[in-house]
Amino acid sequence: VGLHNCGFWRPKSLLDTARFTLSFNSRHRKNHQDSRALWKHEAVQKYLETLSKEYQQLSHLLNADSINDFEQRTLQRRCADLSPIAAAFQEIKEAEREVQELEAMCRELDSRDEKQLLELALEEKETLDKKINMLCRKLFQLLVPKEKYDGSHVILEVTAGRTTGGDICQQFTKEMFEMYQNYADYKRWSFDIVNYTPAEIGGLHHAAAHISGDDVYRHLKYEGGTHRVQRIPETGLSSRMQRIHTGTMSVIVLPQPEEVDVKVDPKDLRIDTFRAKGAGGQHVNKTDSAVRIVHLPTGLAVECQQERSQQMNKEIALRTLRAKLYQQIIEKQLSQEQSARKLQLGTRAQSERIRTYNFTQDRVTDHRISYDARNIKEILSGKEALDKLINRLLEFAEVEAVTEYLENLRALEGGGC
Repeated sequence: VGLHNCGFWRPKSLLDTARFTLSFNSRHRKNHQDSRALWKHEAVQKYLETLSKEYQQLSHLLNADSINDFEQRTLQRRCADLSPIAAAFQEIKEAEREVQELEAMCRELDSRDEKQLLELALEEKETLDKKINMLCRKLFQLLVPKEKYDGSHVILEVTAGRTTGGDICQQFTKEMFEMYQNYADYKRWSFDIVNYTPAEIGGLHHAAAHISGDDVYRHLKYEGGTHRVQRIPETGLSSRMQRIHTGTMSVIVLPQPEEVDVKVDPKDLRIDTFRAKGAGGQHVNKTDSAVRIVHLPTGLAVECQQERSQQMNKEIALRTLRAKLYQQIIEKQLSQEQSARKLQLGTRAQSERIRTYNFTQDRVTDHRISYDARNIKEILSGKEALDKLINRLLEFAEVEAVTEYLENLRALEGGGC
């Protein structure tokens, strides 16, 4: 917490004090609050009142003639940061006053003649409640600044589990890859496959895609991790025995800013060519167009068989390699900042699962936020149902960031700071 030179309280960025990361082993609150519930918290109200008063003071100071150009520019920047927060705060307050007036009116409308008026009042109250919920979400999005890579494009990789499930893992991996491909189409993003290694029975061993568009990393960053499937296989002995099998697959999401400045020495690379394995054209299995690049100092390996041209596949593979090396730099930076960020891949063990897809119960459970969604087919279609789940994760992250910030602030005040 810092003091502005004019004497009023000026909090640091929320994420300067508390950086939020979703991980299976992270500390969970027993009763998770959504944006509306957190808004009602006394500490949140006090914090927002402080910011609102600061904004009013800044606006008053900016109209004074006694400040110099440097002070004016500083105050203008701070005022610009606080303006949307103060506006949303006042808008919610006004909407709540309207709700209170409607509730008071509803208590008085109890005769039969006023039934129609009562119904109109209740409809208006419902509309206001939805507006308040939307404004609360918007307010906490303003309080939690965007992370550095939220607007970045991504490299998304899927890999079938190595130790559990066998064929079921490969089939599930294919369904998950198609789910993200459909989600990219739903969000109007570009989805370019850079590697695709199919399994013999029609499933998928491994695949990677470059996804570009607006705020791709922000929406997909919490998809990284181990996903578990529980289902009765549709073919084979297990299907006849009606046995439920459990398998896993892993997802990795790497941010890829438009300009990834990572120097790679050609001497550190081993480049192999081979014949493409997947479906995709007449060149498959006829020319050595696929490329595998191994970065010898780190052992990182990438493949690309998307294009017919070996040179184009080499360029795409190099771009993917730079993204992976860039991710290592990001992880190192976050570790130095004492971040609790968890490596997404882990050991692919079931104990590290972030989400379970139970086909026999038609239920998807995200274990990080204790959220259940019905209708697996709707989730796997990669459209509205998946978008709703992802937005629940984002809201959870925003609320947790604000809550942890307030807890840290309280601790600082308790320590006499």
